[in-house]
Amino acid sequence: MADTSAPDLPGTPRVVRETQRFGTIIVVGGGCYGGYYVRQLARAERAGALAWRRLLVVDRDPACAVSRLAPAERPSSLEIVVAEWRAFFAGYLGAAANEDAGALDDAIVPSPLMPHLMADWLMDRARERWPLRAVAIEPLVQPPAVRWERPGDDGTHYVSFADWICPINCIEPERCPHTRGPRDWSMPVAVREFVQAEVAAGRPMEGPYLFRCLHRAYGVGMLDVGDILDADRAIAARGTLGPAAFLVGTVSQCHGALRRIELGV
Repeated sequence: MADTSAPDLPGTPRVVRETQRFGTIIVVGGGCYGGYYVRQLARAERAGALAWRRLLVVDRDPACAVSRLAPAERPSSLEIVVAEWRAFFAGYLGAAANEDAGALDDAIVPSPLMPHLMADWLMDRARERWPLRAVAIEPLVQPPAVRWERPGDDGTHYVSFADWICPINCIEPERCPHTRGPRDWSMPVAVREFVQAEVAAGRPMEGPYLFRCLHRAYGVGMLDVGDILDADRAIAARGTLGPAAFLVGTVSQCHGALRRIELGV
């Protein structure tokens, strides 16, 4: 099934795009944000833009908003997993890390208000791998040079090129809907330059290991699970050589959540 768009003018050929196919899509949270994303996924599925084998919504409340969606708003293969987010990803990503390629076509739809769950999982994995070594969060000495930045209570540093409130369905196009000018910034580029500057300043740092939230269809952004598993393998390999610091980030083009993880002796 393909995604077809109506022609702009009579006689203009219809634009046909191949369906993007996934194994499992995991939506973080079944409340107002998760409910919006699930409805958009249903629209994308009906249009032939997206397809999947399983669609999981993870929420600790079995009566979350997604559970109350009308049948017409529910996409196929929808399951609600009643669990705390950190506990769910401990099981899901742990199992995925032990598979050869079973989760490489999986993706995660993050919530704008979720903690830095992917960094949490990487830290938990490091502690399991090296129970006698210190694994700690260290603050950024000098945050990236962006419009807005702020340290969080859990040691995560939040950064953004927007000092305004962006709509939930912004797909970060080449022309910014807020400024109405070209989007001449990129958070992945800025974070890579930040790491280079840290190393040049004598503050060694591995990475960055970035999990990019990319727009896939109908205003829904996703992280690729394969990137998270790659970061886990890289940290495991580097950690065997001795102490190290790693920069881990979940980023879009405009926003990011960064964490410096230090692995001791």
